[in-house]
Amino acid sequence: MSGHSHWATIKRAKGASDARRGKVFSKCSKEISVAAKLGGGDPNFNPRLRQAIQSARSESMPMDNIERAIKKGTGEIEGVSYEELTYEGFAPGGVAILVETTTDNRNRSAAEIRAIFTKNHGNMGGAGSVAWMFHRKGLVTIDKNKTTEDDVLTATLDAGADDVRTVENLIEVITPPDKLDAVNEALKQAKIPHESSKLTYIPENLTPVTDVATAEQVLHLYEALDDHEDVQNIYANFDISAEILSKISAS
Repeated sequence: MSGHSHWATIKRAKGASDARRGKVFSKCSKEISVAAKLGGGDPNFNPRLRQAIQSARSESMPMDNIERAIKKGTGEIEGVSYEELTYEGFAPGGVAILVETTTDNRNRSAAEIRAIFTKNHGNMGGAGSVAWMFHRKGLVTIDKNKTTEDDVLTATLDAGADDVRTVENLIEVITPPDKLDAVNEALKQAKIPHESSKLTYIPENLTPVTDVATAEQVLHLYEALDDHEDVQNIYANFDISAEILSKISAS
């Protein structure tokens, strides 16, 4: 996923503003609240909450915010009741997109997500239209300047890692969903620090986007979805070359 990962690097470089950080904190808070609501407020007995807290801390979210989100989820303090909905659709060029949302108003979310697809040259599909193209996996990312791919492979293989690969400046460890905690613990025992650890969806096959105009439309749709307050995660199977991405980022 070199093209996809390269775009993520560009987004991180562009996304250091306070407004962007506020959106990240909001998404982290929603995930923590939902995880606590579904599985309880103790991360020792709630793997999803444990991962949500780790993700929030990797984004430098204050502990006060994290604890408040947990209490909202468990009902200790008053908070909004959220539900999780997934939308599927296509971007220009036949790119498949899976959108995870957390919302307090499903009718509003459905209408607004559909409008984003339409306004950005995409099409929202029905349930199952693209989900089959993605596999649920655990993903751990590690700064490649802090270790080697061989050391990561040695540390994680027996813990259940499916694959270890280097993408841009990161080493990625792909795991089955139920092996993510074991891989994290193996890295901890090996004293290899990780940048992030989360459950994700990884496309089975990539769709090449070979011209700048289509690539711009795909990324505009991706960004418009990402900016929506209800959207938690977006997964896409586009493969855009570094050359095309460089042209877009320079424009």
